[in-house]
Amino acid sequence: MKKQLLSFTFLILSAKVATPTTLLAQKQKPKFEPEELANPLMGTDSKVIMSNGNTYPAVAVPWGMNLWTAQTGKMGNGWAYTYDDDKIRGFKQTHQPSPWMNDYGQFVIMPVTGKARFDQDARASWFSHKSEIAKPYYYSVYLADHDVTTEFTPTERAAQFRITYPKSDSSFIVIDALDKGSYIKVIPSENKIVGYTTRAARSNPVDFKNHFVIYSDKPFTVNYAWQDSVLVKGKLEMKANHAGAIVGFKTTKGEKVNLRVASSFISLEQAELNLKRELTNDDFEATKQKAKSLWNQAMSRITVEGGTEEQLRTFYSCLYRTLFFPHKMYELDANNKPVHYSPYDGKTYPGYRFAGTGFWDTFRALYPFLNLVYPSINKEMQAGLVNDYKEGGWLPEWSSPGYANIMIGNNSASVVADAYLKGLRGYDINTLYEALLHGANNEGPITAIGRAGVEYYNKLGYVPYDVKINENAARTLEYAYDDFAIYQLAKALNRPQEEIDLYAKRSQNYRNLFDPATGLMRGKNQDGTFQSPFNPFKWGDAFTEGNSWHYSWSVFHDVQGLIDLMGGKKNFVAKLDSVFTLPPVYDESYYGSVIHEIREMQIANMGQYAHGNQPIQHMIYLYNYAGEPWKTQYWARETMNRMYLPTPDGYCGDEDNGQTSAWYIFSAMGFYPVTPAVNQYVMGAPLFKKITIKLENGKEFVIEAPDNSKENLYIQKATLNGKKFEKNWISHEDILKGGRLKIKMGAEPNRSRGTQADAVPYSFSNDQKAIPAPTANVQN
Repeated sequence: MKKQLLSFTFLILSAKVATPTTLLAQKQKPKFEPEELANPLMGTDSKVIMSNGNTYPAVAVPWGMNLWTAQTGKMGNGWAYTYDDDKIRGFKQTHQPSPWMNDYGQFVIMPVTGKARFDQDARASWFSHKSEIAKPYYYSVYLADHDVTTEFTPTERAAQFRITYPKSDSSFIVIDALDKGSYIKVIPSENKIVGYTTRAARSNPVDFKNHFVIYSDKPFTVNYAWQDSVLVKGKLEMKANHAGAIVGFKTTKGEKVNLRVASSFISLEQAELNLKRELTNDDFEATKQKAKSLWNQAMSRITVEGGTEEQLRTFYSCLYRTLFFPHKMYELDANNKPVHYSPYDGKTYPGYRFAGTGFWDTFRALYPFLNLVYPSINKEMQAGLVNDYKEGGWLPEWSSPGYANIMIGNNSASVVADAYLKGLRGYDINTLYEALLHGANNEGPITAIGRAGVEYYNKLGYVPYDVKINENAARTLEYAYDDFAIYQLAKALNRPQEEIDLYAKRSQNYRNLFDPATGLMRGKNQDGTFQSPFNPFKWGDAFTEGNSWHYSWSVFHDVQGLIDLMGGKKNFVAKLDSVFTLPPVYDESYYGSVIHEIREMQIANMGQYAHGNQPIQHMIYLYNYAGEPWKTQYWARETMNRMYLPTPDGYCGDEDNGQTSAWYIFSAMGFYPVTPAVNQYVMGAPLFKKITIKLENGKEFVIEAPDNSKENLYIQKATLNGKKFEKNWISHEDILKGGRLKIKMGAEPNRSRGTQADAVPYSFSNDQKAIPAPTANVQN
């Protein structure tokens, strides 16, 4: 009776509330604005010895040629912006993918008042996060020492600044083209400043210049050039190691001065063209709205519902981070045709080019994510790789903007193969395949391209420990997976059987490093003996930024083969469990000090699991191969909950060009690409009650888990388009077709679901025919 009375009362109250006005409001659902949920400051509370992301508040449009950021660090310091700094030194156009890579083609704009201060320390101003606004498409901050508010908003190759000055007879704008060779010229008759910077870190691009043009809507009454630390009065043009300019004018209180800025890696004339095309006659607000709209379109590809505010902000902050790198290095000529500067010979060529990413990080999840949700941009990227090979002779493993000599592996094989096998077309795949064979069978001019130790690898089946090639076990394991990727692509391209068989055989080279005595991967000497003494907790040496406990799982393509080596599923699961139960001990002697990746593992309270770096990030999903998928569901949720927050300390290590964010995006959707170059995603469990993926082919794939909650983190049962779904993987084709995956979640594991032999994901050992390239759903 009480229930009936309460129900009746609720109906009466509902009837009172449901006025015509509220009914209209219900119909007019507010526009979904994921770009407002993203926090560009996530990960900025970082330093050399401890990374919580090592990010900066990037303001750009998705995959734009240029990004902009406030600069708190010293000019030329990779730590451009750190959250705990007190002062801003300028606002920098940047192309920096990581502080460890540093920047290329950067220049700085900084408003000042009072004295004509241009030195980076003298011009720096105190600021507060309380008076700072950071959005993907807009940034604003109050510079207290100058009583100035600076705002900027971007396009792909241009930007607008709006600077609000106090009443002052001495208001200025400083332009800093940085050191290592720069040029600047002030043209007062046009309210214009032009110049270029040649500064580039990590690679040696030929005849590299980033040309820039800046227009002011307020005439200059003061014009100086400066060189190094010397202000040169009466000179409007300067070419020096470190050139800059300072222009000035009187301002009234609240007066807004607008700057229109653009740049080009090709020429000053191209910079002017970029400015006219992208800014047209737009004012600041129009450019800002267009940038906001681009972010809305890109981020609305995935809609998540039914999570906490914190989870929503984390998800969209991570999504924002996946949409920057590699960034466009191409521009559009007067005929709207793509052209690009080549860092390999300094010339300009037709076609696409991208830069600013390291495949060692991003082959794992970032590129598979693009292939699923944003395939059209990766088609441009693949076409750009064709140009890299034609112009430079190799595929880049780290482009910054040319070949950077850092990290290991030949993971361009994965990036190229996964794109084609996921249905991307419309570029020269045969030239890319030729590039893969070239890279797989030759040492490059630097150790980071081609394959260091390839002669040993092809002869012995591994890179030996005792031949003075560092990180040799890691190289062997990655080469073996890369050979699998070539094998997959070779089949899809109908290459000769002898060639297909060669790479299939080489893909099994991981077996040569498995040590039955320890059940782990171990460096091996040229004579076939294992390296000794062996400490599985030793970082570096035979491995890359990790130890044997991290790298022993790097058999992405043949987990069943690894299970067999470890003595079967029971032993395999026990070994996986040990990663989390072992203490976070370490041996840092190879490095001589505790590197930040070690410290991040140590403090995470997850044993030997080091989510802050890439080698082990897929390991959580391997329980699916051994018939215990509920453990993947548990540890994926634990990692999302504990290792990610939408805050300045929101990551648990380097974010790395979208890779660590892509892990979160995939995991929150409930699946992960353990093996790029295979058309399967391995199941976890979704984080939200509903996820909708709007595919480029016009279809939608919806994941529904209405019972999802903090407690209900385990899959009880599932259906795919109304049919019972028992697999521990879902195919790329099933998602592309559109449809609905309905998942019943619960608080206790279902220990019978996903345990059957036919539920396990792909392994080479289970199917030597492998997975054919998709013939349907080709993404043209």
